[in-house]
Amino acid sequence: MSGTWGCFDEFNRILVDVLSVITTYIDSIFQALRQGDMKDCQINEKTCKVSENVGLFITMNPGYAGRTELPDNLSALFRPVAMMVPDFFMISKIELMAEGFQLSEKLAGKITTIYEIMSKQLSKQ
Repeated sequence: MSGTWGCFDEFNRILVDVLSVITTYIDSIFQALRQGDMKDCQINEKTCKVSENVGLFITMNPGYAGRTELPDNLSALFRPVAMMVPDFFMISKIELMAEGFQLSEKLAGKITTIYEIMSKQLSKQ
């Protein structure tokens, strides 16, 4: 009802029979969204109003042991988006330029080098 956004991490680790129940809930929410602002939706025999500002996102790491593919009826509700490794040099350069640094490219190279060295020498914790 509040327009909350939900991100469900590693969604494909959930058991298939549980996913089928979740699919009906998500489909009910999306149907209410298609009807317009603050329409009703039924979840567990309870009526809920759905704000048009709601968003549902899931993350998945396919191909690993213990993970399943999403059922077709659930995967049809979401649009896939591929992720990639960020360009830390470009991010640093833009942030430094935004803060007014005149040598942002040179400084970004140094910052990126420092973080690369730290990531190689320090543990993930």
